[in-house]
Amino acid sequence: MEKSLPNEFQLVVGLEVHIQLSTVSKLFAADSAAYGLPPNTNVSVITLAHPGVLPKLNKQAVEYAIRMGLACNSAISRYCIFDRKNYFYPDLPKGFQTTQDRTPICIGGKIRIQTKSGGERVVELNRIHLEEDAGKSIHDLDANDSFIDLNRAGVPLIELVTEPCIYSADEAMAFLTEIRHTVKFLDICDGNMEQGSLRCDANISVNRRGDKELGQKVEVKNMNSIRNVGRAINHEFKRQVDLLQRDEQIISETRLFDANKGTTSGMRMKEELNDYRYFPEPDLSPFTVSDEWLEEIRSKMPLTPKELRDRFRKVYKLSDYDIGVLTSDKSMAIYFEEVCKRTIYYKQAANWICGAIKSIINNETDGEMSVSATQLADLINAIESGKINHSAASKHVLPFLVKNHTDSVSEAIEKLNLNQSGEEDISNVILEVLNAFPDKVKAYQNGKKNLIGLFMGEVMKRTKGSTDPKKMNDLLRDALEKRELKNR
Repeated sequence: MEKSLPNEFQLVVGLEVHIQLSTVSKLFAADSAAYGLPPNTNVSVITLAHPGVLPKLNKQAVEYAIRMGLACNSAISRYCIFDRKNYFYPDLPKGFQTTQDRTPICIGGKIRIQTKSGGERVVELNRIHLEEDAGKSIHDLDANDSFIDLNRAGVPLIELVTEPCIYSADEAMAFLTEIRHTVKFLDICDGNMEQGSLRCDANISVNRRGDKELGQKVEVKNMNSIRNVGRAINHEFKRQVDLLQRDEQIISETRLFDANKGTTSGMRMKEELNDYRYFPEPDLSPFTVSDEWLEEIRSKMPLTPKELRDRFRKVYKLSDYDIGVLTSDKSMAIYFEEVCKRTIYYKQAANWICGAIKSIINNETDGEMSVSATQLADLINAIESGKINHSAASKHVLPFLVKNHTDSVSEAIEKLNLNQSGEEDISNVILEVLNAFPDKVKAYQNGKKNLIGLFMGEVMKRTKGSTDPKKMNDLLRDALEKRELKNR
């Protein structure tokens, strides 16, 4: 057979994103859901599946799931049941997982993503459902035995399932980035992939362009970063294309991704839906979502990253770059809005936060804002009103405020003796400078106009940077012009 070119093949990806909800307790028990405690300490008779124990649904987990559904424009199911998924989990003592099969809490939905080319496209969702997490099997502590930590068993999850409508690794990474931002902005998950709070399985298939049917699906697990999801998809695409080019069969299986090698390897044959033998969970009553409860959840929802981007574009007239930086972190977005409550100079606020303030945060160990929103707004207002120039503000006042949290901007300017000079003071300093450099003045008058920089530097030095550069420039040129006329 003639070898086909890779561009004759179409990559198709569907993602399953497991989002661990930031509730205090587990989905069906009062055990703590906190991360990082000693193994097997967040357990009770319910987690251990002792005979006769009964689960009780965590209401906050349901609210968080609905919050995510509303953010994704999903339809919210008003009547829900839980189901037993009969699959052997070595780290779930019950021997089955309690999940939602026929009545997911959220149906459909969509997420808008920015493509690498700068465009926008929509990723369609199939569903979002609630389920409990399994425990953790640990295989690297002993050469002969595996260990089980049940702290995570029963922690509430939502599983977000897309349609098979993602066509590149870049789109998958953009989608996961948007999901990660969204759950953090909604305060329902910390989005930490390394700790397993956010996990992703990728269902990958390849077909020839123009084919209506999807190719054989392969599921890839064990990816602990957005970058690794992209690497795994690209590797699997190449592997499957290579098989098709050799007329070899693609096996429907679950594969693991090796981050060190950048390759996938077979783990087990892929289960079919009927292998799980779903049936309604008899120990949990159905629950309903009333109109009143739904509206209460909706009214208390924080803004999503997309809503914030739209708001910053419409209200503050910011560029896409500024918006991207400011909405990359929730605390930074909140900080920007707090600054904008105290100043009308929105673009200047964005410049300061995306530049100097961001650098300060990156260099601080605790990641806290050492300059308050009030201080930054007052500093911007002082610059725009002519009380101080930008150079003195960035070189002297801002570092002073970082170390002196309780001082106001006015106090900082006074203590640093940086009150901007008046016109008369500037004129006197300019006269001193011109008298100190008569040969440079003559050279300027003979055509070396670039010497203006020397004069400006000397004036700034003698006024300790407290001079308005524009005003100084105008007065300096005017003084040189008058002296030139006198010399004639």
